[in-house]
Amino acid sequence: MDRADLLSLYRQMLLIRRFEEKSAEMYALAKIAGFLHLYIGEEAIAVGAIAALRPDDYAISAYRDHGHCLARGSNPGQVMAELFGKATGLCQGKGGSMHLVDAQRRFMGGYAIVGGHIPLATGLAFATKYQRLDLVTVCFFGEGAVPSGQAHEAFNLAALWKLPVIFICENNRYGMGTPIQRAVALYQDVAESARSYGIEAERVDGMDVLAVRDMMRRVVEPVRAGQGPFFIEAMTYRFMGHSMSDPAHGHYRTKEEVDEQRKRDPLAILKETILSKRLGIEGDFKQLEKDIGEVVAASVKFADESPFPAPSELYNDVLVE
Repeated sequence: MDRADLLSLYRQMLLIRRFEEKSAEMYALAKIAGFLHLYIGEEAIAVGAIAALRPDDYAISAYRDHGHCLARGSNPGQVMAELFGKATGLCQGKGGSMHLVDAQRRFMGGYAIVGGHIPLATGLAFATKYQRLDLVTVCFFGEGAVPSGQAHEAFNLAALWKLPVIFICENNRYGMGTPIQRAVALYQDVAESARSYGIEAERVDGMDVLAVRDMMRRVVEPVRAGQGPFFIEAMTYRFMGHSMSDPAHGHYRTKEEVDEQRKRDPLAILKETILSKRLGIEGDFKQLEKDIGEVVAASVKFADESPFPAPSELYNDVLVE
């Protein structure tokens, strides 16, 4: 319970929250086109998990990837510029919201195909083990990816070869699939999918950033040391809809349900911990709001003033360092 650490975790979650809220605003103003999937409500998972990693470890995500990218330390201006489709974005404006990549910070991308990146995480882990590097790969995905065949193939190979990969299922209980898939995600232990291949698995409260961080701290070094993969099922709740196509509660849950879940806001939970432990005061949070507000405003200004890619760039590859 270190004051600086706790306030740093809060700051990262606050950055993601305000960035996502501003992204929704920019989408409504037609500054952002295409698909936009917001991470509001799930911030504790990305922040808590990545806090336990080394800078040279790998992270990979699905299409709801803004939060993971920012938690990994990517420049908010470059992230916003990518959402705007601008040449100054992380992928020169060619990736957009669902395909953020920051290889310099070992964030190896967001991927739009549900479950399609889980084998890529297994491949990253295989490559690092083959090269005898003591690196860990962390793979984030939603519960809607668990029924996909490639996920099970990836789990099986990771277990068979004892690969240094941590699979983190962000179970927000509303995987976009059939009613049966959603029922499985809500009422069954999704982690059983991994246990069936011999992968050790546990559930964690995904709304509590300290619970996520502590679990990651406990498992990351055994995974790094070659004891095999680990599966974390982080129980969470996204406050927004699946995407900006259903930005509020959509047609599958009530406003009352969302309001009830908002009582367990990850930001409020951590703030209460900090205040109750006398490790911060209200003034600290007001200052953080001011600082983050300036960062997010600057990211929008940078994106808005940046140029679009030249038409000739349509035929060029994206070069990421």
